[in-house]
Parts: sequence; structure tokens; C-alpha cells
Amino acid sequence: MGVANSLGDYAMIGDCHTAALVGKDGSIDWLCLPRFDSPACFAAILGTKENGRWLLAPLGKVHATRAYRPGTLILETTFRTARGTVTIVDCMPQRKKHAQVIRIVRCKRGTVQMRMDLAIRFDYGLTVPWVTKKSRKSLLAIAGPDRLVFDSSVPVRGQGLSTVADFTLRRGETATFELTYGRSFKPLPLRSSPRQALKRTEAWWREWISHCTYRGQSREAVERSLIVLKALIFAPTGGMIAAPTTSLPEQHGGALNWDYRYCWLRDATFTTLGFIHAGFKKEAEAWRKWLMRSVAGSPDQIQVLYGPGGERLLREWEVPWLAGYRKARPVRVGNLASEQVQLDVYGELADVLYQARIAMKKDGEDFDVQCALIEHLTKVWREPDHGIWEVRGKRRHFTHSKVMTWVAFDRTIRSAESFRLKAPLDEWKTVRKQIHDDICRRGFDPRLNSFVQSYDSKQVDASLLILPMVGFLPPKDPRIVGTVKRIEKDLIRDGFVLRYATNKPGGHWRSREGVFLPCTFWLADYYELIGRRGRARQILQRVLKAQNDVGLLAEEYDPKRKELMGNFPQALSHVALVNTVINLHTKHGPARQRSGTKRKPSRFM
Repeated sequence: MGVANSLGDYAMIGDCHTAALVGKDGSIDWLCLPRFDSPACFAAILGTKENGRWLLAPLGKVHATRAYRPGTLILETTFRTARGTVTIVDCMPQRKKHAQVIRIVRCKRGTVQMRMDLAIRFDYGLTVPWVTKKSRKSLLAIAGPDRLVFDSSVPVRGQGLSTVADFTLRRGETATFELTYGRSFKPLPLRSSPRQALKRTEAWWREWISHCTYRGQSREAVERSLIVLKALIFAPTGGMIAAPTTSLPEQHGGALNWDYRYCWLRDATFTTLGFIHAGFKKEAEAWRKWLMRSVAGSPDQIQVLYGPGGERLLREWEVPWLAGYRKARPVRVGNLASEQVQLDVYGELADVLYQARIAMKKDGEDFDVQCALIEHLTKVWREPDHGIWEVRGKRRHFTHSKVMTWVAFDRTIRSAESFRLKAPLDEWKTVRKQIHDDICRRGFDPRLNSFVQSYDSKQVDASLLILPMVGFLPPKDPRIVGTVKRIEKDLIRDGFVLRYATNKPGGHWRSREGVFLPCTFWLADYYELIGRRGRARQILQRVLKAQNDVGLLAEEYDPKRKELMGNFPQALSHVALVNTVINLHTKHGPARQRSGTKRKPSRFM
């Protein structure tokens, strides 16, 4: 068996420090150790099985079905063969000292011949470790500082540069496998009981999700998304990464391949409100604290993204020995966007601090830092930037970025007024009005009756859906209504929303990029704000159908091929799902809280 062919064939397991992707074929094709942004020891998803993988599956022709155990991140894959049925249980226990992957296979019917093939390759599939057998059923794999300890309940042997096992299970029989990571210069970890580790992991996840307060429609999808989001939070710091993968392409066979194993400030408010409205204030508060630690320092050095621990130096480089997912190259590690200027992050920070103060009844905590950021923004808000989509080219005056600078002043003013904090309010209100006037004059085209992507542009951009959601203008303002009509006309493909359009003469699509799932959720949120809830629910149901069989979403989607695209699973897509469901099925959802609107009865149900 080889690498799974489609991105939707993967499921994720994780321990809130790192995560692995498990294919429907029984192969773990991606795992970075010891944390999300560490080099991968299994990188087959970006190359071949020779770049590292861990296969566990029956021999011969099989039919596979799978599901997570309810309320957990424990994956169960059932393989049916002509002679029998086995179920493989995959999980990563909550970490004490060492990262572990547990795999347990149990025969449920008949007799099944099994194959285990473990190919460890450190450094993103490059480095073949030195393997030493401890016994017939265990071994050590070491290269430099990295060490993996492998324990099995069945005999294993070396074959080429892999460790393999061929064994047969009969009804009621079980085989267990355990892979434990540690530094090569530290004492060996003690062997644990895989069954006890599985039991503890199941109890941990079920206890955590039991705190979810949402009880409405699509609850299962909300809980699955919340579990995914929890798994993407780096437990030691509270920072949430965008995705556990790098270089899964946004274009089929294209070069839009980026490393998403970092924490973006842009996701701050959506994430905070999602957790708060679902009943997880502890996670929201940990995220807020991570934000403030990460941006601490000189205001002019604030970054778009940081490492899971708040690291700033995220040098981007290409990995030449990996062929790329479905030959999409280059494969990148690190992210050059960390060096870009994106003014919208100031608005995100101010908004998340304001929303946290309101929801969690905080007063002036971190207000000094916020004031320093606003003082700097007073000097630079008129400058161009790279925008929300991180364009790698000349800076422009992106309308969304300017709106978020308005949000920065607006939320800081509101914080000062609500909590009676000392601040130069008259000065800030003057700047807030200047920004608003500038956007309405230069970011709105009266002939098109629409806001545009950037000043002097004629293109529309899906990020403009944020304008009513942050309260820049009321949702039913004619300028917002006109903008949404342009988005509906220019950016809808098969019922989903594109980020932006790049057209050849004659209107033919030049971009092979998939539709953008978070933007599609934002359109549903807008319809809910104006009372078109029937239309909003149609969109929600359409996106829910884009989930793979275990409820995971990527950043983008190809409606024609019905394939997920981009890094996977994507935190922002799952945050947007949580927020949209709560927006549609509660009276006071995140969109209404952020926009300052009240829900009213409507004829448009």
C-alpha cells in the first residue's frame, strides 16, 4: 500500500503538543516530533513511503470504514476482508514526559493476515536513523538528538531500511504497538501499557468536551470542531496553530504551498469568541495570554504570526528532497509572512482584548500594551501593507486592512470608556473618524456601488464580508448590501466563496485555487445578521457536506472534484464552523456580539 491519494482520506490524532495524519489505508504519513513545528519523522504525505511512514493494515483487498470514538480524538478504522474483520485504534495519549503513538489492532471476525511496516526518517524524510534491536519485539532508532523507542506485542524484523512484521490475528486476538519519542541523550522512557494509555486518553477527551455548553442543531459538528481546535492548541503556552501540516497545496500541482504550523494573530477574535460562546473560557483566556506574551516588545516589531511558543524567527526555506503532495512543489518550512507588514493584526489584538474584557469581566489588564500599539498605529495606519491574504508582492492599501485599523481605535476607545481607563480619547476619536472617512472615500467605488479590495482597485474581495461583522457599517447599509451583491456575482463558485477573483479576458478563471471555506462561513454569518436565515442555513449545510468522513475540514475545497485542498485540518475553518452554527442557532452568537447588532424576527426564514 502507498500514500493515501486524497487529502480527505486522512484523519488526525494528537496530544496537544503535536499531531499525526492517519490515512484510510492504515498508514501514518505525517508526524512531527516533539512538537507541531519540529522536523517530521514521517513525511510520506509530501513524498513517498521512503520519506517515512508507519503502515498497519491487513494484506490483500480490504474495505475500510472509520470514525472517532464519540467525544474524543481516538480514531477507529475497521478493515473488512474476505476472511475476517479487524479494527485498528489509533491515539496519542496526553503527554506526561514523552510523546507517544499507540496503535491497537483487534480481530473481530474470522482470521486476518496483517502487515506492519515502520520506516522512520528524521529531518523531513531525509535522515535514516541507526536502528538497534532491544529484543524480538522492540528496537531503538537514533539520529543525532532524536530517538524513537518502538515496542510491539508481535515479533518484528528488519527489511531494507524498514522494520516489518507479518502476523495473523483470529477472532478475539489483539496486537499492540507503541512508539515513544525522546531525546537521544536522556534516559530511556519506561514502557507503558497501551491499553491503560488508551483508557486514560479516552477519559481525558470526554471530560474536556463535557464542558461544551452548546446544545443546539449540528451539535456533533460543533463538538468535533472544538476537539480539533483543542488538539491544535500547544498545551504549554496556549497558542493555537493554524494547521499541523506544511505545503499541502492550495492549487492542484501548484506552488501555493505554505507552512501553517504557526500561530496567526488574525485568528484571534474568531477563536476567542468561538471558545467563549461554546463554554471554554479557560482556552480563550490561555489564547489571550499567549497573544500578549508574543507581541510584548517594541510595537513596531509586531508580527503576523509566531511559533507555538511565541518564537519570532521563522526563516522560510525549501526542502529539495521532498517531491511534494501530488508533485506540488516546492515544499516549504518556515513562513516568510512572519516578516510582512499587515496592519489588520492591530485591529485583531484590540478586538480580542475588548471582547475578552466584556465576556470575562476583565478591566485594564494589558491596557498599557494596547495603548503602546495604538500610539504606533497612529503613525503608520496610512501606509500600505501586504493584506490579509499575505500577497508576496508590492504593498497596497487594502480596504480590509484599513478597516481593521479602524477597529483597533474603536475597540480601544470602547475599552477605555467601558472600564474608565485613562486614555487620550479625543485624539483617538479624531483618528478613528479620519480612518473611517478615508475608507469610505477611497475604498468604496460609487460606480460599482461596492467596497473594493484595495484603494483604486476594481476587484472585490471576500475579506470585505468582515466589514459588517466588526461594526464598521450596519449590515443593511446600502454600501454593504452593494458589496455583498458584488461578492455574490463575482466570487461564488458552486455555492462556495472564493477569496478573490483573478480573471483572464472573457471572464475565464485563471486561478486553480479552491473555494475558501472560512469566507463561505462568513457569507452565511452575514445572511444571518440581516435575517436571511434560510439562505444562511443552506450555505452551512453545503459546507458541512464538504467535511470528510470523520468531520475534518481543510482551508479550501474543490467543489468539482469534491476534494479538500490546502493545509489540513485547518483551525480557521473549524473556528468558523463553530461560530456560524452558534450564530444561526442561538440568539446572541459571536457575529452579533462582534458587530453590535441585535437579532430580530424575520420574514426570510
